[in-house]
Amino acid sequence: MKITPLYIFLIIFQVTVAQDSLHELLDNYNNETIPYINVDDLKTLQNDVILLDAREQVEYDVSHIKKAIHVGYNLFSIDSLASQNIPKDKTIVVYCSLGVRSEDISEKLKKAGYENVFNLYGGIFEWKNRDLPVVNSEDEITDEVHACSKEWAKWLLKGKKVYSN
Repeated sequence: MKITPLYIFLIIFQVTVAQDSLHELLDNYNNETIPYINVDDLKTLQNDVILLDAREQVEYDVSHIKKAIHVGYNLFSIDSLASQNIPKDKTIVVYCSLGVRSEDISEKLKKAGYENVFNLYGGIFEWKNRDLPVVNSEDEITDEVHACSKEWAKWLLKGKKVYSN
């Protein structure tokens, strides 16, 4: 087989595209110790789960999934969550921007004895990319989503990207 410049380009293109998939990004950062739940399944079960937002307060204030409880990441405390009297057998879905920080928080929940913990695959970005509503700190539907960083922002395909000052 003769190797042509076009053939080399196609190989490089395939490798680049594959490395830029959300699956590979999450595979690179996560241990997959917590099972994922996809947006469609969460949408169906949303009223039957406890939804925890593992992003920072500034991100949550811009927008979050309705009824989500802010637990944060840097200042997360299992004690503050325990004070909310969430039964340890209740189904809990944790999300962040894409699903990386939420896995860390989910692992802490499992270690503390919470039994049914899931990580939202693609996080709030995937939720918004599917045209599902998010609300701001006044509980009003908004098109804005905190993009976390310029690096992660490429995964938010819909909505208005907001960055911290």
